[in-house]
Amino acid sequence: MHIEFRHLRTIKAIHEAGGLGRAADRLNITQSALSHQVKGLEDQAGVELFVRRSKPMKLSAAGLRLLRLAEQVLPQVEAMQEEFSNLRDGKSGRMHIAIECHACFEWLFPVLEAFRRTWPDVDVDIRPGLAFDAMPALMKEQVDLVVSSDPEDLPGVEFVELFEYAPVFVASSQHPLAQKDYVDAVDFRDQTLITYPVDRTRLDIFSELLIPAKVEPAAIRQVELTAVILLLVASNRGVSVLPDWVVREVKYSSDYVTRPLTAKGIKKRLYAAIRTDDKDKPFVQELIKLARVEAHKLQAM
Repeated sequence: MHIEFRHLRTIKAIHEAGGLGRAADRLNITQSALSHQVKGLEDQAGVELFVRRSKPMKLSAAGLRLLRLAEQVLPQVEAMQEEFSNLRDGKSGRMHIAIECHACFEWLFPVLEAFRRTWPDVDVDIRPGLAFDAMPALMKEQVDLVVSSDPEDLPGVEFVELFEYAPVFVASSQHPLAQKDYVDAVDFRDQTLITYPVDRTRLDIFSELLIPAKVEPAAIRQVELTAVILLLVASNRGVSVLPDWVVREVKYSSDYVTRPLTAKGIKKRLYAAIRTDDKDKPFVQELIKLARVEAHKLQAM
């Protein structure tokens, strides 16, 4: 027996309408075409599906079994069609994010909270891009967006600028370097540098200042959490370099000082790396917009 979706819709429509005429109107076909369809289905089944002498028209025992199938299957089909429609219209999808910027968790969470309220049908997940190669994962469609400060020329990938930031020196207000207007690479030679636990090439202090100057700190202490880094700095256990938006509050505390790196300061940009094919999806555009708005809020504090 070959059952099609139209057969299930027919059985359900006749049951709900109580007759061929009203069911045909509901299905937008002629009554004769509907009657022919029912006859063909009964011929396949080898049994009558309706008790035709009853008014309104009622299903037979075999017809009721087919109705139960229709009530199970059709809602699933409609849900699938709605899901595909939303995918085509950009209302739903997947947004798995990899973060190469360790400090970005604190900035990104408010962004995702606002995004979740606006796009509840988009599946959102975060993967720290520090533990795997985020860019190859993006190109293989294992993730959908990478937050990075290091744009690359990659086929099929675009780097969309989110915001500009400055890596700044952070020390205890009692630290000798607190007396300086800015710090240079040589100032780190006798310091314990407190950093996130990532490869030094991914840290601004190394990539932008210490590696080019061929300067090595006296010691490096790796700490996972920003709050713990600041606690250690306030206790004069070392110094650190963090994005200016991360230390926006400590500049008002008497326990800390923040200073620019070099007399001119250092500027960096944070980017959202996305696949070119995804850049026009509405929810991708919305996430980028929210990210920029949240960054502006942080920098204005």
